Amino acid sequence: MATIKPPMLQLGDTIGIVTLGSPLEASIINERIQTLRDHFGFQVVLGENVYSQTGFLAGSDEQRAADLMQMFASENVKMILPTRGGVGVSGILPFLDYSFIEEHPKIISGYSDITVLLNTLAQKANLITFQSLLLLNFRNNTPSYNYNQFFEATSTITSPRQIVNPSGIEQISKVRGHAVGPIVGGNITSLVDTLGTPYEIDTTDRILLLEDTNEPANTIYRYLSALKLAGKFDDCAGVVMGQCTNCPVAYGTSYEDVIDELIVPLGKPLMTNVTTAHGTYKAAIPIGATVSLDTTNDTLTVLESTVRPS
Repeated sequence: MATIKPPMLQLGDTIGIVTLGSPLEASIINERIQTLRDHFGFQVVLGENVYSQTGFLAGSDEQRAADLMQMFASENVKMILPTRGGVGVSGILPFLDYSFIEEHPKIISGYSDITVLLNTLAQKANLITFQSLLLLNFRNNTPSYNYNQFFEATSTITSPRQIVNPSGIEQISKVRGHAVGPIVGGNITSLVDTLGTPYEIDTTDRILLLEDTNEPANTIYRYLSALKLAGKFDDCAGVVMGQCTNCPVAYGTSYEDVIDELIVPLGKPLMTNVTTAHGTYKAAIPIGATVSLDTTNDTLTVLESTVRPS
């Protein structure tokens, strides 16, 4: 089935703010909303449970899912922006109406634990989603690169669009080759949690993107081994490894060493050190959109527009 492009985001549009996993301090939420309004000129509406806190979650699974569905149902809302990731996003998945979402497509952006939602919507609602900014990233010191990537993906219909790191940060092609297919994936920790569930990521003939943060190399090894045993590298057409931000060396082994040991021998086209998600610089990755991974020429290119005219 063809992927669905959500309507593009335009100046003055309304953004729906939801908290889908862990809670975020009200002061941070309010400050970032002010940035959306004053600096970017967007209107904002809030989900009922944006400020909720029930232990380490922002309300019950059903409450958080209801907030998300309300945003998809609202005619005024043009984009859905989670406040943060954290934990617990997978808990809302059984309570979503994927047929309704498919019929009412909207931009939704995020990363970290939001990864499971982005890939599930791409698989079950055929919707192009965006590994890109969360509400907490709309602050004064956010690099212009991040905003440029975000708006190029969500507010223009230009294609093709090459994903290039900021100047001075090299994208490294470790296995030469060329693969074309939908790009899927995101946060390694979150994706491993979906294995064996109805929301397990489908990597068949797809470009698999992986990144993480604050995990030592031996834990990354464990997670990548789980994905390998689950056949996710056998099925995929190519691999893009994002940075592992603040991931310490363990037993003399680094994140890059783990890639060399586990991923390079697979022989799939492999690009590493792509800046996205948890890193300072955040490339906008359209989950479900067709990309060209050309590691002979060191390019990662989105081949189609990822939004459509409103």
